[in-house]
Amino acid sequence: MRIDFHVHMGVYAFHNPWVTEWMKKTHPAGYEEYIRKYDDPGAFEELLLAEGVDYACVLAELSHATTGLCTNEQVRDFCKGRPRLIPFCDLNPHLHTDLGEELRRKVGEERFRGVKLYPSYQHYYPNDARMYPLYRAAEELRVPVMIHTGSSVFRGTRMKYGDPLHLDDVAVDFPGLNLVMAHSGRGFWYDRAFFLAKLHQNLYMDLSGLPPSRLMTYFPELDRIADKVIFGSDWPGMPWIRRNMDEIGRLPLTAEGVEKILGGNAARLLGLRGL
Repeated sequence: MRIDFHVHMGVYAFHNPWVTEWMKKTHPAGYEEYIRKYDDPGAFEELLLAEGVDYACVLAELSHATTGLCTNEQVRDFCKGRPRLIPFCDLNPHLHTDLGEELRRKVGEERFRGVKLYPSYQHYYPNDARMYPLYRAAEELRVPVMIHTGSSVFRGTRMKYGDPLHLDDVAVDFPGLNLVMAHSGRGFWYDRAFFLAKLHQNLYMDLSGLPPSRLMTYFPELDRIADKVIFGSDWPGMPWIRRNMDEIGRLPLTAEGVEKILGGNAARLLGLRGL
């Protein structure tokens, strides 16, 4: 089983111009045509099959000031009736007052399967007391929470909110909640993300946005915690899904470790048993 735990929709309600400019650098020809083609969920499923992916987690984003707006409703409708596409909502503490009840509604009524949080884009600390009702609800509902950690190239990002150390509090206070560090502390905090994943049974690393050729430099002992590491592509900004999976398969990891990273760990968190 191959699972991409970290994909975005190509067409947002709006992208800030600096995001579009950056995205075009990864698609030197035909960026607009590319993302509009895969704004159709059927075409996107065909792309996943061609890339060797069985499931993909599709992430909402409510980051008006930094990246843009991909609404929960967009993601819900994109994934509806598509078992390969797993919707993750975003709840922004500046926009929602009762985060716990809002998540219960998102999961119970709208069938979201997880949450993606963007502290450095939305400017809050992930261990802020305002977030605790959300974590409590996610723990009760048994849905994973993914949190952006580390750097970002996008204007308006505040790096201080992306330190993985803030998740130490959350992992301790909610031991039954599965937490995923998106980008594994990219840039400043690779060692910190690795240590925290090793320390806490409920804290995982997501490899999205990281070049596979550099993983053993960032994490020399990656094989020791292969059961705590999850593959993600960060599509469409990083469109090379199969190539990145193949490169991970060639790293000095055990065959069992590769299988866990490319799908087994994510399947466990999502409760997937295959199509």
